[in-house]
Amino acid sequence: MILRTEYQAPREHLAERLNLSYEDLVHIVFESETARRAALGEITEDQHWQSVAAKLGRSDTQIGGLRDEFFGGDVLDRGLLDFIRGLRRARRTGLLSNGWLDLRKYLVKNRIQDAFDSIVISAEVGMLKPDPRVYQLALKELNAGPKEAVFVDDTPANVQAAAELGMCGVLFTSAEQTRREVEKALA
Repeated sequence: MILRTEYQAPREHLAERLNLSYEDLVHIVFESETARRAALGEITEDQHWQSVAAKLGRSDTQIGGLRDEFFGGDVLDRGLLDFIRGLRRARRTGLLSNGWLDLRKYLVKNRIQDAFDSIVISAEVGMLKPDPRVYQLALKELNAGPKEAVFVDDTPANVQAAAELGMCGVLFTSAEQTRREVEKALA
């Protein structure tokens, strides 16, 4: 949600050149077995991209270009980051991501990590949302109980899992809608 695909054109063009549907390309990158293993920290992001390149009939030397083009339409929402930073004046904030091992390095490089008191990345802890244990770990890191937490995600199953643990769940559909719902939940 902080980093999201705002422009589909780069992925669409890549899929077209590879004679794939957009959905098939996204499946290979995000929903394949190696994507799951990378998100659990069982393999590196580079190993996952080597698998992606092989599935697409591309060489290892083409991985960087594939990755750059695939993520070419992604935008970092600085306004949403500023909102989260503003919450830190009175609240603890946390990031819980089904992310690959390189995510923490990305957060530091792009000056995102300072918006959060706690960062839990699935590849570092070996658990994926919607596993209840990863939510419990995130709450423990924030020294918070479920009733004290507002959880935001763009995947309905992840929001539902948080709600089942007693958190207030907000399904992200837009930055503005999310700000309104989080402010309402915290009021």
